Amino acid sequence: MNPDSSTLLEIVQRSPSAGARNIPLLFVHGAFVGAWCWDEYFLPWFAEQGYDARAVSLRGHGGSPVQGPLDLAGLDDYVADTLLAAGRFDSPPILIGHSMGAVVVQRAARRCGAPAMVLMAPVPPHGLAGSLLTLATRDPPLFLALNAMQLGNGRDAPGLRRVRDYLFSQTLSEPDARRHLLRMQRESQRALSDLAWPQHLWMRQSVGLPTLVLGAEHDAFFPAGALEEAARFHGASPRVFPDMAHAMMLEPEWLRVAVAIRTWLAEQGFDAAT
Repeated sequence: MNPDSSTLLEIVQRSPSAGARNIPLLFVHGAFVGAWCWDEYFLPWFAEQGYDARAVSLRGHGGSPVQGPLDLAGLDDYVADTLLAAGRFDSPPILIGHSMGAVVVQRAARRCGAPAMVLMAPVPPHGLAGSLLTLATRDPPLFLALNAMQLGNGRDAPGLRRVRDYLFSQTLSEPDARRHLLRMQRESQRALSDLAWPQHLWMRQSVGLPTLVLGAEHDAFFPAGALEEAARFHGASPRVFPDMAHAMMLEPEWLRVAVAIRTWLAEQGFDAAT
């Protein structure tokens, strides 16, 4: 893939039928997924609210190809993809990122002129290493299941079950959970290694932008302390959704999250119709 061209990036777009609002939205996914995770509910719903809503598949994810091995792609490459996708709007979009995508968003926001950010279940500023150590200590079987998925051996039923409990709440139906899990993929090892380091140096350029931080009560990966750290970095107060797990955009109660984002956009004055 030519990293200087956005034409090969998969960008899923849902446009309003009329009355597009003046600030478009760009959604950036986390590890192991692609733009499809946003198109299940979020993109159509925000288009119905009058927003030009798009989601990018980072290189090597979804329908976006990658030049060379996926494991050579790092966070800088994902930021470059996000900047390319943002550049295809007529005006700078608000960036909405989930988990790893929240780190990418914070690195990219100032560089693409984003007027605001929404961080969902974000990797905390101290990076992933502490979270992985905590997870390995607290739930070794789950940690091993995630490693199996990264090694490409996570399609067995027990492995899928453990990953399912990490990503989704018990309220998600088993058919939906399996459908989502079977669309997941391995992540770049370099990107995961990049995430292990403290992120303050790269993310601090986004401090000062209006920022909404959202988390899930039953997030097995990033507990309350990690969410509070992410919010405190931006001088914000996090909002936590009860009875919800890490993959917030795919949860049965996804609409509560979408409405919270929509309400915040209105409060910030980002929803005036053009």
